[in-house]
Amino acid sequence: MLCRVNLELEGYRVLEAPRIQRAEELLRAEHVDVVLLDLHVGDRHGLELLPILREHPKTGVCLLSGTSEVDPPREEGVMFIRKPFELEVLSETVRILAAGEPAAP
Repeated sequence: MLCRVNLELEGYRVLEAPRIQRAEELLRAEHVDVVLLDLHVGDRHGLELLPILREHPKTGVCLLSGTSEVDPPREEGVMFIRKPFELEVLSETVRILAAGEPAAP
């Protein structure tokens, strides 16, 4: 919720999906510039959404995790933020991805 509020205060429109299925629906129905994807989405793993995200090559992706002991495998164009993080880090990451700048994994 804190992430959403902060991003909305910065002028971003934020959509939320508590489940992978809902995220898939939103990706098919909406234009999405950036996806902040937790590695744990409900009872599923966030990486399950990556193949669908590959169908949207202009959508920037940042993985988030506070429970994973190891970083996820590096994917081209996918950034990673370990929780807890500073809101400035989140804001800068979203700005980079929304601008279409190359994402450093």
